[in-house]
Amino acid sequence: MQIKNYINGELLAPVDGSYIDNIDPSRGKVYSEIPRSNSGDLQTAVAGAKEAFRDWSTASIEARSRVLLKISEGIEARMDDLVAAESKDNGKPLSLARKVDIPRAAANFRFFANAIVNFSSQAHVMEDVAVNYTRRAPLGVVGCISPWNLPLYLFTWKIAPALAMGNCVIAKPSELTPMTAFLLSEICIEAGLPKGVLNIVHGFGYEIGEEIVKHPDIKAISFTGGTQTGKIIASITGPMFKKASLELGGKNPAIILEDCEFDHTVKEMVRASFSNQGEICLCASRIFVQRSIYNKFRDAFVAEVAKLKVSNPEDETTNLGALVSEAHLNKVQGYVDLAKSEGGTILQGGNRKFLEGEYSEGYYFEPTVIEGLSNSCRTNQEEIFGPVVTLMPFDTVEEAVELGNDTTYGLAATIWTTNLKLAHNIGHQIQAGIIWINTWLLRDLRTPFGGMKSSGVGREGGEEALRFFSEPQNICVKL
Repeated sequence: MQIKNYINGELLAPVDGSYIDNIDPSRGKVYSEIPRSNSGDLQTAVAGAKEAFRDWSTASIEARSRVLLKISEGIEARMDDLVAAESKDNGKPLSLARKVDIPRAAANFRFFANAIVNFSSQAHVMEDVAVNYTRRAPLGVVGCISPWNLPLYLFTWKIAPALAMGNCVIAKPSELTPMTAFLLSEICIEAGLPKGVLNIVHGFGYEIGEEIVKHPDIKAISFTGGTQTGKIIASITGPMFKKASLELGGKNPAIILEDCEFDHTVKEMVRASFSNQGEICLCASRIFVQRSIYNKFRDAFVAEVAKLKVSNPEDETTNLGALVSEAHLNKVQGYVDLAKSEGGTILQGGNRKFLEGEYSEGYYFEPTVIEGLSNSCRTNQEEIFGPVVTLMPFDTVEEAVELGNDTTYGLAATIWTTNLKLAHNIGHQIQAGIIWINTWLLRDLRTPFGGMKSSGVGREGGEEALRFFSEPQNICVKL
């Protein structure tokens, strides 16, 4: 099967006929090809987007909202197709794609379809002199580049607010997980999205992705991915005075105090550590446990991790599927080997998992728990982005805060205690954009999402996203 680009309302082959192999990570086999798009494809997409912008940006808010709601309904109508495609493309369990990824993609379009109708502007009255009001003007053509870990979930998280605000979009999914973006192209056509409003081009990040970032007619870039790529994007957009929202990596701490609800905390920490094979930027990767309960927690946690099932994505009883690629599998294995050389002890897992039959060449890895490392070692400072967590004891709250902040990252953190006053106090001291207390990955789409330090610049979600994809313009009317 050959996937096509979605450009100016049509499904098109790449202009030079070049394709990239798309691999099913659960089997380690090529199962489709995607366009290796270049500047020629991009020029056609940008030209179509600029043409479409005149009508889309001036369409009524209600008209834009109706189209986005139709896309949401289209996603729900093709739930089974999208779930199967997401699982096969990414390696994640079918059950996870059905429960999380695809419902959230539909919710993203539905949320912003409603949010734009309720989005308000400001007015400032200068008594007996003038009235100032602020309008939010769409930017024009914007670029949205999304990662491979939550493919349609994060793709739509960017596209929906950009379209709702009246922009036209050039979007690029990860070349590792392109299939649901392709299916979204078909859904948009069926929903009646005007041609050129959304364009989806496939290909390598270092080729077509960089072309999108550099293009002078693309006014903003929304990117989710690795910190090193974020640095490259910032170096390009900065001199161009181009707006950029960069949601980057994390090395998220979990701080577990001795008065936590123990059984609940153990259960939730297993979920927070290994959901989606640990391939979520919000997963806990450094678990700090108060020394008085450290041994008890360690033993209970490891026992629960040992129960997790690594199997093919189509197995409805599996907890962890395949990692996204062979390169990523090797990266994760490399960090486990590094942890051993740094003095760590593998308490659970630590090895590639080999399945039988048609899945024997898939990219599976055991959920891995390590202790005995310092917080300053590379294993605890660099993002692994896989099913690997470390355990470390602490004595005082002050020490836990210091350890939690001792990283270049600042995306998320979790705090586990029944003392809510203390939890608030710790949360205010942790340098992270998202703090969960006695829970993990509980999301309200109205809230701002993003990180501090090397975890990124800007915020997504709710009104923050609508503001990013617009420009404030003050109008002063003299009375």
